[in-house]
Amino acid sequence: MKKIKLSEYNPSMGILIDVQHPLDYQKNPTPNSINIYADKLLMSYKSCLDYSKKYYIICNKGHLSQKVVAMLEFYGYDVTQVVQCK
Repeated sequence: MKKIKLSEYNPSMGILIDVQHPLDYQKNPTPNSINIYADKLLMSYKSCLDYSKKYYIICNKGHLSQKVVAMLEFYGYDVTQVVQCK
């Protein structure tokens, strides 16, 4: 599983998806990200994602993003987990 720190992410690298719950995202949004909740993304990844694009997956604590990255890697997507270092 590929990982980078949030400080290393640049929007030109690919699409940053924050997979935390929408209510949590409203309270603590990740800059330059779109919010697609982990469950929704995993249930509808074919309609949400494109194999030709790179995706960077983040969540508040890292557990959801790790799960999502593992599943999307299994399905053949180019995904990287983004971790927040505090």
